[in-house]
Amino acid sequence: MPRAWRRRRRGGVRAVAPDATIDRCPVADGGEGTVAALVASTGGRFESRLVTGPLPERKVRAQFGLLGDGRTAVIEMAAASGLALLAEEDRNPLNTTTFGTGELLNAAAALGVSEILLGIGGSATVDAGVGCAQACGLPVILEGGEPVSATEPLCGRDLDGIVLIKHGRGSAVERVKITVACDVTNPLYGPSGAAPVFGPQKGATPAQIRQLDDSLRRLAERLGKTREANTPGAGAAGGLGFGMLAFFNATLRSGVDIVLEAVKLRDRLAGADLCITGEGRLDAQSLHGKAPVGVARMCRELGVPCVAIAGSVGDGAEAPPGRGASASSVTQPMRTDPPQVIKTEVAPKSALADFQGILAPSSANEPVTREQSEKLLQGFVQWRQNSDPTQPAEK
Repeated sequence: MPRAWRRRRRGGVRAVAPDATIDRCPVADGGEGTVAALVASTGGRFESRLVTGPLPERKVRAQFGLLGDGRTAVIEMAAASGLALLAEEDRNPLNTTTFGTGELLNAAAALGVSEILLGIGGSATVDAGVGCAQACGLPVILEGGEPVSATEPLCGRDLDGIVLIKHGRGSAVERVKITVACDVTNPLYGPSGAAPVFGPQKGATPAQIRQLDDSLRRLAERLGKTREANTPGAGAAGGLGFGMLAFFNATLRSGVDIVLEAVKLRDRLAGADLCITGEGRLDAQSLHGKAPVGVARMCRELGVPCVAIAGSVGDGAEAPPGRGASASSVTQPMRTDPPQVIKTEVAPKSALADFQGILAPSSANEPVTREQSEKLLQGFVQWRQNSDPTQPAEK
């Protein structure tokens, strides 16, 4: 949510309920923005390192976070190995590596953390995480029995030459608990694997996709890791999900669940009168692990009214039956610019209908004013004084 919106929201709360306790809790879904959200929510700090970029010959300045407990680091692999770091003409997963992600893992382990939260969205790679393993000091053995030099990062084109990756040897990263934020269920190889599904967006040609898919399958078979290769999520980030399972005994979990747990949102919602969340756009994709829906579901569990303010609402944002997302429903059709509302059904519909009316300006370019925000919160405070918020809405 843009900063101007956050400022207006806080100002509206203070104007209507000056004695209210406001707990700002940035959240994310495991993708872009996760490091910033967790650092801000836990009172942590940022760390920066010069590491190998997606192309082995290029260095990038990458940031990761140390949470407020001092024991947990959070890393976005895209900071070192992300597609956004490459110009379109440089995108070719045969030539890219996760080596820099491994360097970030090393840097976090060197700080003495006991756990690393790793977000693996937005990758430029299809190297099965072997570059990452190499950077973390795991011996990689090629055909002929020769080890790979630690100064020559492995890329997607090198997969067929690898016969063994030794792990469990006590490297610094292997001693750390690693939890991977992963919201896709693709296996490592096959029709729904890393190369066929995600290769095109990383610049792979049809021939390269076939080559990479075959290489990933053969690698898993040679390493005796076909079980890990077929685990849901193994194909995430060009097979980095597989690499974290096979070489680091990591756990794959929903990104938004990891974040909400790390910021202790359940505890912070205890006794809350209202939760306000939001996103630039809410649509069918939001139901698959996006932060506002995760927040709304938790609010519904706890009986806390929740309002999500969105820049726009697209098709499919209505919660489908049986998907566990019935906490949310769209209150008005999509428009491009005005903010719109998705609401949990904890509060009476009449009260939440007022939110919709106030947050729907008459002009497509007209921002919500401070007065409208105050009216919004005043209506909610009045409802709170005259109703029992623990009762579910009438269906």
